[in-house]
Amino acid sequence: MNIAPFGVEEWLNEWEKEAVYDIAGSSIASLTLEELIGLDGSTIETFFQEQSKTTLNYGWIEGSPDFKKEVSQLYTTVSPEAVLQTNGATGANLLALYALVEAGDHVIALHPSYQQLYDIPKSLGATVDYWSIYESNQWLPRIEELKELIQPNTKLICLNNANNPTGTLLDESLLKEIVALARKVDAYILVDEVYQSLDPAQKIPSIVDLYEKGISTNSLSKTYSLPGLRVGWTASSNEIAALFRKYRDYTMICAGVLDDALAVHALKNKALILERNRTIVATNLAILNDWVQKEPRVSLILPKSVSTSFIKLDIPIDVEEFCLRLLKEKGVLLVPGNRFETPLHARLGFCAPTDTLVAGLRELSLFLKNFD
Repeated sequence: MNIAPFGVEEWLNEWEKEAVYDIAGSSIASLTLEELIGLDGSTIETFFQEQSKTTLNYGWIEGSPDFKKEVSQLYTTVSPEAVLQTNGATGANLLALYALVEAGDHVIALHPSYQQLYDIPKSLGATVDYWSIYESNQWLPRIEELKELIQPNTKLICLNNANNPTGTLLDESLLKEIVALARKVDAYILVDEVYQSLDPAQKIPSIVDLYEKGISTNSLSKTYSLPGLRVGWTASSNEIAALFRKYRDYTMICAGVLDDALAVHALKNKALILERNRTIVATNLAILNDWVQKEPRVSLILPKSVSTSFIKLDIPIDVEEFCLRLLKEKGVLLVPGNRFETPLHARLGFCAPTDTLVAGLRELSLFLKNFD
């Protein structure tokens, strides 16, 4: 098995600890443990007093009944039995791809998007065709091209909604067109849904609620501001979940029992988390948009109230060299677009704490003056 280096993770692993102003990530400003527990008025002392008698065994292998119930309520067609807890959405994607893709299969993947969704199938011996998104089309794909790519033997279509790195949303009508094409050839559709629009007017249904062979993966890392919990899940039909169980035994045993307890607490208080995060997204997106309007070397197709953006840079040097110099000289961390196979762009995580975003954009502006 041979697999390409994971471009984004490789970059962040090497450089994020050097950043003074980390505006590269795509989570919404992470909650502290105290903030998470205090959402419903609980205190650290009372919460951990209740947990202090917990036996640190393997716990509930697939996630506790409370966890599975809370996750199932995020969907309209998913039973608690069809929810499988994973190690983040990366673990959820790995599980689904490992279970479904075999050598010789045909897979279609949105591109650029999260690298797992196309390079894991390649590593398993599948033929992967890219369904491109276009900056000239507001970072959306063209359904006509999917019609040309899909084959009678297409096994799986991999999507990222909202898209990482651009923040673009595939709307309900487009998703239904994709489902219609997949159904004709009996293909699965896997959608990484970690980026949820926080604009109530942009409510997009999960693929599992639109298609009997749809698989939704998600986690608490992005929209719920809890990447440190490393808790994610797959949501599917009961039949697909039964298939996944066999493969899940080879990829993980369980999440930690304390992580599960904290995840349940977060999901029970999700309305409060989302209310907090709507304010952060709206405030920071306005700051980012205002900054872009004043920067002649920067352009941006605004993301759809999700926590990642993809700026275009008018610069005379390679974007990775630009980002490395920016980090070394100004302490500002971006993810260079070549890590998404899209040069002259960079992922800018505008949902960092607001003061970090403001300071990072200030230093980025100063650095851009070197190219005037």
